[in-house]
Amino acid sequence: MTNLQLLWFFLIGLLFSVFFFLEGFDYGVGMSLRLIAHNEDERGQLIQAIGPHWDGNEVWLITAGGAMFASFPFWYASLFSGFYVVLFFILFALILRGVSFEFRSHAISKGGKQLWGWALTIGSLCAPFLLGVMFTDLVKGMPLDASGNISGSVGDFINLFSIVGGVAVTLLCLLHGLNLIRLKLSGALKQRAQALAKVLYPVLFVGLVVFAGLLLWETDFFVKRPISSWTILILIVLFSVIATYGTYKDKDVLSFIFSGLTLMGVVALLFNGLFPRVMVGNNAANSILIKNATSTEYTLGVMTIVAVILVPIVLAYTIWSYVIFNRRVPAKKVVNDK
Repeated sequence: MTNLQLLWFFLIGLLFSVFFFLEGFDYGVGMSLRLIAHNEDERGQLIQAIGPHWDGNEVWLITAGGAMFASFPFWYASLFSGFYVVLFFILFALILRGVSFEFRSHAISKGGKQLWGWALTIGSLCAPFLLGVMFTDLVKGMPLDASGNISGSVGDFINLFSIVGGVAVTLLCLLHGLNLIRLKLSGALKQRAQALAKVLYPVLFVGLVVFAGLLLWETDFFVKRPISSWTILILIVLFSVIATYGTYKDKDVLSFIFSGLTLMGVVALLFNGLFPRVMVGNNAANSILIKNATSTEYTLGVMTIVAVILVPIVLAYTIWSYVIFNRRVPAKKVVNDK
């Protein structure tokens, strides 16, 4: 295994981590539309909180997929063909969510705004759940043949472990979104977001215990990579504890940063467990290894040069956009039109 192969495996994990940190709160705000907003004006305020950023945040998912295609074509081919149906529904959820922003803003009637508000909520709920299912299946092990093809039944894709993984990612995104709402809004919406987060964090800790137990039972993480796996798992719990502390003590920035780091920690845990594989097979002999799935050294070298030039530019623009829009959304006095 070469240094460039290791570098690009790390970079793809980093890209997915950044995606979940940034897009995770977008999903959470989308789910919150039907949980804490009491009327269309309040839902408009929630959308306004993520309005300048949500489409840019999705680019990180496209970038991660593109990097996988170029650097690990065998991994890309096996994953995207084997999880074709799951990825189709993820794409549908992302499209439904994406068009809902535009269509809701142009809807004239109250019913039209409610329809597209529901579309935003459903898309924001389904996308992280299905991504969680897919990544959990990825580390659990799939029926791979020697050519990297997946031939599985419904139970291989939808099972207790993958459902728990999907729910865990969805709940983390919801909490991350609630923490952003506390950071970006004031008044009643901020108070409701904090109250809901206080209810959900104890649920999260129960979920983390269940998820950790299933990781021990269903994967080889703690056999092949015990020290790093336990370390990352402890960090995930620690990050969640700090985010909970920030919620109960009304420290908005602290809660937001550490709920995002919790999501990044989950991605790190999964990629750490994958290493040195990119696809885990039920039959260990058919697992796809990093060293067998990559492009040529020349291709990886060219990609590295391009990444060194472009990634800092993208990061600078992203940071600049958040600095420009770093202000609270003003609260409005409205009547209840539930």
